[in-house]
Parts: sequence; structure tokens; C-alpha cells
Amino acid sequence: MPHIHSKYTKQAVSLLGQQIKLARKKRRWSEQALAQRAGIARATLRKIEGGDLTCAIGTAFEVAALVGLNLFDSDKESLARHRGRVEDKLAVLPKRIQTREVDDDF
Repeated sequence: MPHIHSKYTKQAVSLLGQQIKLARKKRRWSEQALAQRAGIARATLRKIEGGDLTCAIGTAFEVAALVGLNLFDSDKESLARHRGRVEDKLAVLPKRIQTREVDDDF
């Protein structure tokens, strides 16, 4: 059974793909040139730029980084600080979460 993605997820992945395509074109790089730099097939790049939900997130993030697209912060130090804060918060939370029944019947 295929996974069903939310409308938000579809729109976000589509936006990321469009931003990558725009950044690639601003750099005047061909699909083939960027695909080679990323170490992926041109068809994979087309899927990423087209918002295909089956592409690996690491591959999409790598392509975004190659074209200079900042996904979280404009500098690497800020990204590292944010990551460190999240790691600190995760360290103080319980390792296991007990499942509770959620009553979402409104």
C-alpha cells in the first residue's frame, strides 16, 4: 500500500524542488553539471526538482547545498548551534515514550 502524504508535505517538497531549480539556473548550471557535482543521475535531479516524494532527503539536501540554497540558517555556525540545542533537549527527555490513547474525536 503506497504511503499517503499530506498536502503540506507535497507543497513543501515541490517548493524545495522549485527553489533548487531556480538556484541552479541562476548559476547557469545545466542539469547534467549539477547531477555530476552531486554524484547522482540526471533523472534523479529531475525528480528532486520536480518535487518527487520518493527521493532521499539527504540527496535533496546535498543538491540544495551545492546550489547555495540555505534550508535552515544562512551560516553553518548557526545551524550547528541550533543542532546542539536540540541535542541538549533530547538528552534530558526520556529514552522511551509510553504510548497513550489519544482522544481526537471532536
